[in-house]
Amino acid sequence: MTDHAAGVPNGLRERVRFYLLDHRTPTGKTIDIALLALNVVFVGIFVVQTYALSAATRSLLWNAEVAVAAVFFLEYALRLYGARDRVAEFTDPYTVVDLLSVLPTLAVLFLPIPVIVTTVGFLRAIRIVRVLRFYRFTRDEEFFFGTVSVQSLRVTKLLLTVLVLFFLSAGLFYGVEAGTNPKIGNFGDAFYYVVVALTTVGFGDITPVTQAGRWVTVAAVLAAIILVPWQASKIVREWTGRETVDVTCPDCGLTGHDHDASHCKACGHVIYQEFDAHER
Repeated sequence: MTDHAAGVPNGLRERVRFYLLDHRTPTGKTIDIALLALNVVFVGIFVVQTYALSAATRSLLWNAEVAVAAVFFLEYALRLYGARDRVAEFTDPYTVVDLLSVLPTLAVLFLPIPVIVTTVGFLRAIRIVRVLRFYRFTRDEEFFFGTVSVQSLRVTKLLLTVLVLFFLSAGLFYGVEAGTNPKIGNFGDAFYYVVVALTTVGFGDITPVTQAGRWVTVAAVLAAIILVPWQASKIVREWTGRETVDVTCPDCGLTGHDHDASHCKACGHVIYQEFDAHER
């Protein structure tokens, strides 16, 4: 599909909004692919920077981080510029994550040196929220490679939730334990600890030594208990709900019954007449 065939608006602001939301035109797909690739690079830079590197490599990675952060900040500004309701866009969770993901880099660039020194632990921890940007690509069933089913989208979100939970917890744990815990020397050590902790294996070879590290572990375990079953339940409802009829019981209000049901499974009210009318 060409851009012209997709009905691209003429105004600059409307065109900016269109392409940032579009998944069908060549331009829209290119923007999506480019942002996804830059997101992978952005996250990868964070991980690599936690390892022992030469000064030249660190300088190269920092320049790359600044360049990618500049692109993301431009995207953030363009989303606000093109939005119909800028207040709603500014408070949108995805937009808030977009801003938070680049704030640490911008802070290092523009804040005075003493402020950077006193807040380096906070900045190191908050940088990990950039992994949440991946959720922007699962907002609906349309992707740059085509349209997927709701079921496939929910499976993708479940897998993404697990990966993001591991990655975010590991990044936060590294941010509060690195430099204090001798067994946390890089992101890989923190990721290993989080996987062992959240899967309840508990080898005990790595344990938190700071109060913040303990609270990060508690928060990660609670998040895993809540978020993973919540996402999984959506998939189960999708799979088990295929054979139901979307009819509401007039007595108790329950929606969704088996095709061959003659009575409401919650209150016993006779509903086969409603099913017959629905099918006709």
